Amino acid sequence: MIPHGHLGLDFFWISSGLLGGTDLASPTITVFDLEYTAWECSMARQWLTPGEYREVVQIGAVKLDADSFRILEEFDVLVKPRINPEPSPYFEKLTGITAAMVARQGVDFAPAYARFLAFAADGPIAAFGHDEDVLRENLRLYGIAGARALPLFYDLRGWFAVQGLDPRGLNSCDIAPRLGVPFAGHAHNALDDARGLARGMEVMASRGARLRPAA
Repeated sequence: MIPHGHLGLDFFWISSGLLGGTDLASPTITVFDLEYTAWECSMARQWLTPGEYREVVQIGAVKLDADSFRILEEFDVLVKPRINPEPSPYFEKLTGITAAMVARQGVDFAPAYARFLAFAADGPIAAFGHDEDVLRENLRLYGIAGARALPLFYDLRGWFAVQGLDPRGLNSCDIAPRLGVPFAGHAHNALDDARGLARGMEVMASRGARLRPAA
């Protein structure tokens, strides 16, 4: 995940449905992360400089058992931005994703989005922050009409806050280390970040945390 700004803890409580004993009917939940185009200080500018957009470059996801948070399946796709097709040097350094990788392996956002929703199937999706807004933003940016709507979304920051981990100032790659689990892979790689979130959730599960009440 591209680093994001700080928000008050009350926001995390309000913005997430995953609080305490909220019932999660699905047997699985898909935790995902995004990497999107960025430039030096673009976050501080809120991508308001002409020509700068938050175009998705990578979608990484893990499908978890909703009780144990064990990883069942993984998903990873690189996406070719339409407006700024070549990632900036800042983005390459941050994520480890190079322009050559995107040119060689990337697909257009429309099929990447469809493949992600197929992976999630009918289960809910969750991220450490409002990454679902970035997906919708890309649909609007590219004028993609008639795309399948996102399934039920949860912001995991609220859930982690309820479990006693203050998410303020943290990114998805920070969660596992904060819970004593070494981060594996490259920070700000979407799949590695999603895996890190899953490992953090597994730690919480070992302490009795759940997304849904026990049967």
